[in-house]
Formats: sequence, structure tokens, C-alpha cells
Amino acid sequence: MSYETIAIVMFASMLAMLLTGQRVFGAIGFVSAAAALLLYGNGAVEMPFNAAFKLFNWYPLLTLPLFVYMGYILSESGIADDLYRMFHVWFGGLKGGLAVGTIMLMVVISAMNGLSVAGMAIGATIALPEMLRRGYDKIMITGVVQAGSSLGILVPPSVVLVLYGMIARQPVGKLWLAGAIPGLMMAALFIIYIVVRCKIQPHLGPTVRKQERDLPLAEKLKLLRAGIIPFLIFFFMTGLFLMGITSLVESSAVGATGATIAAFVKGRLNKKVVEETVRKTLGISCMFMWIILAALSFGAVFDGIGAVRAIESLFITNWNLTPWEVLIMMQLSYLVMGMFLDDTAMLVIVAPLYVPLIITLGFDPIWYGVLYTITCQIAYMTPPFGYNLFLMRAMAPKEITLFDIYRSIIPFVLVMTVALILVIVFPQIALWLPEYVYSR
Repeated sequence: MSYETIAIVMFASMLAMLLTGQRVFGAIGFVSAAAALLLYGNGAVEMPFNAAFKLFNWYPLLTLPLFVYMGYILSESGIADDLYRMFHVWFGGLKGGLAVGTIMLMVVISAMNGLSVAGMAIGATIALPEMLRRGYDKIMITGVVQAGSSLGILVPPSVVLVLYGMIARQPVGKLWLAGAIPGLMMAALFIIYIVVRCKIQPHLGPTVRKQERDLPLAEKLKLLRAGIIPFLIFFFMTGLFLMGITSLVESSAVGATGATIAAFVKGRLNKKVVEETVRKTLGISCMFMWIILAALSFGAVFDGIGAVRAIESLFITNWNLTPWEVLIMMQLSYLVMGMFLDDTAMLVIVAPLYVPLIITLGFDPIWYGVLYTITCQIAYMTPPFGYNLFLMRAMAPKEITLFDIYRSIIPFVLVMTVALILVIVFPQIALWLPEYVYSR
């Protein structure tokens, strides 16, 4: 059997395992272990052992549980609820104002957590019922929550970009900075769409009743305090890192400590909050570690049989594709896989293949990390099997059907596609900030 055939069989076997509903790390790990034993014999038992030590030697991996902990303790302690009340009062007089406030809430949650699941949970449980109660169109606001939650994997501290940095061997700090401006740009495009749409069709996003938002100025200013805590945590966490005072790991520790202190000062650091936060943090962190371990083992076998060079030869030599045509094919493959897999599974499957090829073609791997992340956002909100669609169905109220969820995401996917095209055509949107910071 040729090496190309082995690579195709491995890839197809892994996809087949994933489609059976097996856990991602189990499917990838099983295929890599079976292929290693068949190809290399008994000596292959050393491969997962070496992968495990490589994993434990990655110092930046310490950031993962700390960022997850920070996000969960802020959400479990109810600080996110306070934020939404602030947006509710300040933006309630604008047509579609609560939807705009929800997008802003999602940006803040993304900056506190780095995971799209947390934003989805908060948006579906806090913002969605509130907007439904106030007469907002259910299809539009369902799309708002899904689109806003997708910002969690792009706005720093993005956990997905941390994983990309580990697998692609790229500086996490540069990836965070590269994702910041595209993430804020996408949030701004969402807000522009909501405001324009509600201006044209006011019934989609009515204003909040005047008596609810017509509070004394002193009361409104008091509500602004809800945004001070997340801002201070984000400033100390990211600002100290950008100023070179703390390392990436130290910044994550600052964020986790700041979130704990904030919950304590608010009087919400009780036993239940701590237990829920620790349990969820442990579950997410262990899941990611197993996935990375399986991906490293799979990548070692795949690279050992020359799969990366085979794909490079196929695209460039046999098919005679230009670098930009290869890039577009890669992005289209993410869209197809995103209908069946989540972002992490896609990353560990194709990063070992695509990243070396991207570097060979002369593209910047930092810029490509942002492209990958935006494409993943689009992919797992695309019918019929987008990951976020079913997550939304599990969390949404009963009156919102799966068909409503499918319809709701169409305009937001188009907006995200515009953002993707802008980053492709103008790479400096992603690269300017990391180049500026790291050149100082």
C-alpha cells in the first residue's frame, strides 16, 4: 500500500469514527494508535508516551484551565447578569437596542472566557428570554445570540487560538493580537446590520418601555459599575501582557485571580459557585488535553508517512494550483467539515497538514490562524449539521424551532463571510497589531 493510500485510509477512518458519535479524542487516538502499530510494530508504543511528555512540556498549556476558570467564575457568580442589565438600560431606547446590547455582552463574555459555549449559554438563558418577552422577532434574536457567541473563539483570550498556537507552533500572544481587530470588526458589522435592519423593519426590535429605561442619571451611572469589573480584569490581564510586565501564563493567573476577587467583593463567592466553576473547568481542561494528546499522536504518524509532502505535491505539482487557489480549497474544506465537527476536532485533524503547507506557499501562519478561526465560526453555524445550531436548539425556549434557528443564521453568516473576505484581501487587518506590538 502506498503512503498516499495509507494517509487517505487514516483520514477516512477517523472521519468515520467521528460520525459514529465517538468522543473526538477517542476517535483520533484509536486511529493513530492502530495505524502506528500496523506501520511500526511494537516500537509504536513509544509514540503516545513521547506525545504526552511533549504536551506536559508546553508551558503555555497552563493558560488553558486558568482562562476557562476565569470565565466560568464570572458567569456562575452572576456578573454577566449585571452586565446585561446595564446594556438593557443604556441601549433600550434604540430600535434593536437589546440586540445591540447582547452583541456587546457577547464581546465582553468572549474577553472573559475565550469559549463560544459560555457565550451561547449566557445569551440563551439571559438575553434570549428577555428579548422574547419584550416583543423582539424570535428569528432575528436567535441569530443574534448564535452570531455573538461565535466571537468567543476569535476575541482574545481565545482558547481555540491557544490550541492553534500549540499545534501550529506559533506564538499565542501574536495570535491573540491578530484576532482582536477582526473580532471587534465582526462585532461592529453585526451591530450595523442589526441597527439598519431594525430601522427598516422597526417591529423586529422594538424599544424598551420608557418607564423602564428612564432612570435618573445617577442610577444609570451606578449601573455602569457592572462593566467596570470585567474591564479592569481584561485590562490587567491583557494590558500587563502587552506591556511586557507579565508572561502569557502569568496574565492568565492575573485574570483568574481577578475574577475570584471580583466574585468575593460582590459577595457571591459561595460554595455552590466554587464547586460549579471547578467542576466545569476540570471537565473542559481535561477534554482539551486529551484532544491535544490524540492530535499529537495522529500528527506524528501522519507526518512519518509523508502525508504533508504528498498533499503539497498533489495540490501544487499534480493539480498545478496557485497558492491562492490552494488557500480557497482549504477554507472550503473547513466549511464542509464544520457541518459535522466542532472547531477543535477540525483543528486537530487538519492543522498538522495545512500549517506546513501554508508556510511552504509563503503565507503568514499567524494570519492563517485568524482565517481558520473565522471560517470555523461560519462552518459550525451552517445548516444542516452545524455544531452551534444543535447547541442552540438544546438551550432555546420551546417556541423557537430548529427551522427558526436555520433561518435566523443566514444574514449573520453572510456578514461573517464579508468579514472573512476583508481579512483575506487586507491581511493587515489581522497582522498590523501583532507587528506593531512585537516591533516595539
